[in-house]
Amino acid sequence: MHYIDLSIFVLYMLAMLGVGFYFLRKNEGAEDYYVGGRSMSSSHIGLSVVATDVGGGFSIGLGGLGFAMGLSGAWMLFTGLLGAWLAAVFLIPKVKNNPAFANFFTFPQIFGYYFNARVALLAGIISAIGYTGFTSSQILAGAKLASGTFVDLDLNTALLIMGIIAVVYTVMGGLKAVIYTDTIQWAILMGGLVFIGIPVSFLAVGGMDTLEFSRMLRMDYLSAQSTKSMAAIRATLPPEFLSLTNISWQQIVNWAITIIPIWFVGMTLYQRIYACRDVKTAKRAWYIAGLFEWPIMAFMGVSLGILARVGAEQGMFDALGAGAVVDPETGLPMLLRSVLPVGLMGLMLSAYFSAILSTADSCLMASSGNIVTDVLSHFFKIDPESPKTLRLSQLITLLVGAFALWLATMMTNVLDLMLYSYAFMVSGLFIPVLGALFWKRRSSLAAFWAMLIGGVVTVVLQVSMLALPGSDADLLTLADTLKPYFAPELQTTWLNLSEFELRALLERTLSANSIVHISWLNLTFTLPYNLDPNLFGLTASLILYISLTILYPDITKKKTWQTTTASVTIPIPQPTTPR
Repeated sequence: MHYIDLSIFVLYMLAMLGVGFYFLRKNEGAEDYYVGGRSMSSSHIGLSVVATDVGGGFSIGLGGLGFAMGLSGAWMLFTGLLGAWLAAVFLIPKVKNNPAFANFFTFPQIFGYYFNARVALLAGIISAIGYTGFTSSQILAGAKLASGTFVDLDLNTALLIMGIIAVVYTVMGGLKAVIYTDTIQWAILMGGLVFIGIPVSFLAVGGMDTLEFSRMLRMDYLSAQSTKSMAAIRATLPPEFLSLTNISWQQIVNWAITIIPIWFVGMTLYQRIYACRDVKTAKRAWYIAGLFEWPIMAFMGVSLGILARVGAEQGMFDALGAGAVVDPETGLPMLLRSVLPVGLMGLMLSAYFSAILSTADSCLMASSGNIVTDVLSHFFKIDPESPKTLRLSQLITLLVGAFALWLATMMTNVLDLMLYSYAFMVSGLFIPVLGALFWKRRSSLAAFWAMLIGGVVTVVLQVSMLALPGSDADLLTLADTLKPYFAPELQTTWLNLSEFELRALLERTLSANSIVHISWLNLTFTLPYNLDPNLFGLTASLILYISLTILYPDITKKKTWQTTTASVTIPIPQPTTPR
């Protein structure tokens, strides 16, 4: 990378660290650190919400979807629009209009209010684990982008750089730093996409050799080059890539059951609801976030992925040593590296890192808040106004960030890690929070077991799902497990196949079926209609919650968060019952 691009990128990173240092001096306690003093505006919150939700999943994962399936990948963020608006209509009034929540810092504290301390503790643990995983996915997204852009930068070194930058400014500044940097990062991202990334990439796939700014102002040149680019796109890609119907109903359902509920259980979102001045401010912020998710960000993301696919098919990445097969999630950084000139490359790289950091910092804050407020305060008395609490919060944020960085080295696919983290939280927390907010019957026992079993079912199914064989996979053992799902004529003859033929057979079988193999139970089965494991976790949670609530309702209607466990929440006066 040219020193000019590197200088622009370094200055951007220093600016983000400067924001963190500024709020390090401003924060006075946990109230400032975790909920921004509860006085943020709808514009800052709205942009922070969409920047957090899209983030690295947009910059790498959504680009990968566009590379792999075309415009239809945009439907993933349509579920984000639905989730945001449903939460604005149903969730936000419930949370902001309840005076009992006025001093809450975290989402699991709601479970402590409606149920008991044990339920709140479990919710805090589930949320902390989920957001730690999601933080890892964002660090990994940044590392993939960096290693695909910087020459001779390996993935592990890129992971270290991304992790340190994201963790340090988040540790220093807390939620105010996160929200204000999100606003800055969003502006940088939009400017980079609208004025640099999309137009230059689009013109480049039409055969533009060099970018000359004088020609970019001539309408005749832009019209002619655009015609060449569209011709190249249509000639290179199959027709379904430019269609919105290149998707199965199962895929839409799988995205919907994972992404829509996160708007009701996301710790990052509850922090921002608490940080808003009032209901009107919060609802406006959520409507803003939904519109930016779809169609704006959705189609920008998949469009760049499509352009990366065209570039790969044209051999544009051969000089980078990509070979014949390009990982969909590295196609986008390769495209940027190939088409952007000196100066613009640094600006565009900063824009993409903005998207990634805006999610990583929020998820890191969420996980830290869960650990301090919902886990540690269950066992120890913590004063939210004490300077020691602020220091403890910063220490926990640092430790969680270090662990998330290590976890990122264990995964290679950004979108999978992101959706796994989402699914774990959704399957454990979604049904109990709906029951708490919208059903008058209460059962702490039902909430506890619905959370636990829902999350466990999803995790077991996801971990046990058989994936396509890698280059070093044991094909014979895998084939022996899958032979009941082969065509009848192949169930007895598969041993006679060559290695190439056997690998192709295994890939066809796994692509056509969602096959789960639980080795410790010696159990193999398929999931109906190739639906996501999260659906079955949610189903288990729903059945348990309804059944146990009817069978074992709470005897008392008293809401006892403050009386059952230590909490950093300011105590809420309880109404007295006439004798």
